[in-house]
Amino acid sequence: MTDAAARPPVILSPSLLACDFTRLGEELATLKNAGVPWAHVDVMDGQFVPNISFGLPILAAARRASDLYMDVHLMIEQPERFLHDFAEAGADGMTVQVESTRHIHRAVGQIRELGKRAGVTLNPGTPLEMIRPVLADVDLVLVMSVNPGFGGQKFIGSSVERVRTVRRWLDEIGSAAELQVDGGVTAANARELVEAGATNLVAGSAIFGAAGGAAAGVQAFQAALAEQA
Repeated sequence: MTDAAARPPVILSPSLLACDFTRLGEELATLKNAGVPWAHVDVMDGQFVPNISFGLPILAAARRASDLYMDVHLMIEQPERFLHDFAEAGADGMTVQVESTRHIHRAVGQIRELGKRAGVTLNPGTPLEMIRPVLADVDLVLVMSVNPGFGGQKFIGSSVERVRTVRRWLDEIGSAAELQVDGGVTAANARELVEAGATNLVAGSAIFGAAGGAAAGVQAFQAALAEQA
């Protein structure tokens, strides 16, 4: 396993699903001023997951308001239908669910052909082996630590071992892909996840719902992650 100390600093990708959409531009500015490089955009279609969030107009608005890296997680059926549209709307990277398409390798290739970073993810109940065939082809692997569809869920503890497994697989093939975790991530469990091999953490409620607002939420994570040094 690669020494954690040799890896780049952990990236925090706050989930806009938890932000105040009446103040989207301000929320994004707060994140940037706090030193956050990414914003996570959760797209849900009410079919792949039992919830509908937002789509192209919100992403486009976020893109106009900020130059943060737009990290788009497509929780939608047949994502291939919309990859070009999300690329045009401002996505820097797009992550697709292995369960949502019959042709995950093709979807990953299409994202890269659009000049975007490609990511793959899977639900907590899906065997990790499902993503292994495309590990060498992606720029990001997302380990979901809750069942996708709703924010504010409790972290599934067994996800830590799944992170360790994916970390080992990525190291074995010499991949520099980000290893992201999303779902119930807080400042309290951030250190454990990074020690297991995560390089990128998504958090929504823990940041935007923090007492003192998003800046205070980010600071709590930064303090926890500083303990890695």
